[in-house]
Amino acid sequence: MPETHVNPTPEELRTFTEAMPQARLTEFGNMNVQTTVTSRSAASTHVVGGPSSGKTMTRDAFDEIAAKQDAYLADRDVVVIDGYIGNDPEMRTAGRLTIERANANIAGMQQKLYFERTDGADPEVHVIYTPNLSAPGFPNDRLIAVDLEHGVTRVLNSDYFGESKKGGLRMWNDIVYRRGGLALHAGLKVIPTDDGEKVIMIIGLSGTGKTTTTFTTQNGSEPVQDDFVGLMPGGRAYGTENGCFAKTFSLDPTFEPSIYGAVVKPTTYLENAYQDDSGKVNFFEESYTQNGRAVFEMSDLQHHRDARDVGTVDYLLILNRNQNIIPAVAKLSQEQAAAYFMLGETTGTSAGGAAEAGIFLRVPGTNPFFPLPHGLQGNRILELLASHPIETYLLNTGRVGGKDDDDRSKKLKIPHTSACVKGIAEGTISYVEDEDFKYLVAESVPDIDDIELLQPRRLYERQGRADEYAQIVDRLKTERVARLQEFPELSDDIVKAVG
Repeated sequence: MPETHVNPTPEELRTFTEAMPQARLTEFGNMNVQTTVTSRSAASTHVVGGPSSGKTMTRDAFDEIAAKQDAYLADRDVVVIDGYIGNDPEMRTAGRLTIERANANIAGMQQKLYFERTDGADPEVHVIYTPNLSAPGFPNDRLIAVDLEHGVTRVLNSDYFGESKKGGLRMWNDIVYRRGGLALHAGLKVIPTDDGEKVIMIIGLSGTGKTTTTFTTQNGSEPVQDDFVGLMPGGRAYGTENGCFAKTFSLDPTFEPSIYGAVVKPTTYLENAYQDDSGKVNFFEESYTQNGRAVFEMSDLQHHRDARDVGTVDYLLILNRNQNIIPAVAKLSQEQAAAYFMLGETTGTSAGGAAEAGIFLRVPGTNPFFPLPHGLQGNRILELLASHPIETYLLNTGRVGGKDDDDRSKKLKIPHTSACVKGIAEGTISYVEDEDFKYLVAESVPDIDDIELLQPRRLYERQGRADEYAQIVDRLKTERVARLQEFPELSDDIVKAVG
């Protein structure tokens, strides 16, 4: 008879995972699972009914899939994991994951991210997950079907843990929006300064440095949240997860000691980290994927802060992994902030699949998981910025002057971004208005001695590339206005901010 394991212990989930043929023990004593699907499946994600930010499906089609999935699970051993998204009673949401035991690593990883819930009540959001059940007729025979009305996401034929994590958080986006706030694809940290603690929110597409920027230390800063934060009127921020789903590719203990220390603990789950024939892990090897991941609890870090103990947000940082003329840091007006938030410009990484890696992208809010029409995000962020004084900045975590293989370009490294974050928190950056984009660019940043990183125009002019710079400016202005005009809900003030 099939068994249902309701809220098994971490030790039991580890035992189930060890029995998986695709799981391997690492030299750290933790389990590393190699999956068939190595990134999120945007092309296979459909919201029931509409309107939506992406693909939709009919209620009848969803019900047919639901019946097929339920029948499949009835004949298999199943694991059920209950928990909360968020730990503040004002905003926490009861969640549940139901998954076939054959992929118990996903249950173990989700258990680490949920906050503990023991009330046994029905969930508000429920992810029902069958990694080994095909969905013919959908892209790659795979389906992530999102029923916002009933708070249910059904995942078929993907063994990538991100679909469990994002399954709950995608529905949480809808819940927060209906309560007057906005769920942001963001990290959160607190930085001590002589003027008191400063709360900094960092938004960015997966792979652009969001986690790194959140966990890099300035003045003994403490991370609060890694991936999703709810921002409410008045600048109040709410956390979502009791752990982290961190990228492991190029993980270096020199630059990211806290994350590295958590990743190598025996209780951590690895996903798609490279292991050689002897079983040794190499975080710099990308022959299988650059999207290797680890899930660990916040308590595994050197230090962290509970979101309930954090004040209102002081600064919002929008990460842009650019490759040409975006400066290391730029200060934005509220309308500019909403515009660059909606543009969500960055260079894609393997987190979005092979089709996005290395490609210039515009992802509204840098949030591919917002299930409602994207224009609503831009208007809401402008409302929230008006409800509380939050200074907003654009940070480039990529390069200036060209791509990796262009000898004329310069890389913005982790210490550069860290210096900008520290300067923002301490108020030690001096600014001048950029003549083309009208945002403020830095004249000086403590610990950055290269003015060309702060004002890329100077690099282009020194290299005799002023015409190229001007062409990029004209192209970006035209493209940005056209892009923002694609969202009929969006305020005209936001569109005009980039014209």
